[in-house]
Amino acid sequence: MSAFFPLWRRELGAYVRTSIGYVAGTFFLAIAGLGLWRQAAQLAQTAAEGDLTQNLFGTSVYWLALLVATPLLTMRLFAEERRSGTLETLLAAPVTETQVVLAKFAAAYAAFLLLWLPTLAYAAILRACGANLPILDWGPVAAAYLGTALVGAFFLALGLLCSLLTRHQAVAAVACVTATGLALSGGRLPFYAHTAPFRDFAAAIAATRHVADFAAGIVDTRTVVWYVGGTALLLFTAIRILEARRLR
Repeated sequence: MSAFFPLWRRELGAYVRTSIGYVAGTFFLAIAGLGLWRQAAQLAQTAAEGDLTQNLFGTSVYWLALLVATPLLTMRLFAEERRSGTLETLLAAPVTETQVVLAKFAAAYAAFLLLWLPTLAYAAILRACGANLPILDWGPVAAAYLGTALVGAFFLALGLLCSLLTRHQAVAAVACVTATGLALSGGRLPFYAHTAPFRDFAAAIAATRHVADFAAGIVDTRTVVWYVGGTALLLFTAIRILEARRLR
């Protein structure tokens, strides 16, 4: 894995050298700030209903931030390399397909986690908004961030795969939004399912339900295995596709 870290630094540095990192950060923090403002406005009027963690995680603003950040961080990973012709040069170097895919994914994941760092201060900011703030339980907070990290990894792997399948960043972004949107829509499928097995399956894979559980402090090992396994499967698929492309 000696080539992994140089590749990882190269990809992570690309978010700083190009505008995409700043665009992703601006949009993400603007949307996250909107969620903070809405919560602060609610606290200024009346005591927030329910647990504070559940009011911050799993809301429409939360999912919008994820849906915006994921394609912005992943659309250029392979699409830009294919468009410029540098992917062939990269694959001709003494690196493996596994190192290339994992380095690109790790860089996008590191950037994703960095975007979430400022949100750690949200609880302190909201506490300053008024004494009627619900008591903050750090257990559900840690679980909510764990859930966000797991869902984010799955979505980023999905976006990476979309980027690998096209030469155009815009197409990769649209494909990523569509794919992640379908993953989120699993939360509504149980309401339309007529058969119990399909209804149970749809409920089991619903990202909205999983994040709600994490925000409530419920860490189900089956959910953890689902996202870790799903992320690994998507990355394995990307590696195989890249290997097939190298052999052609």
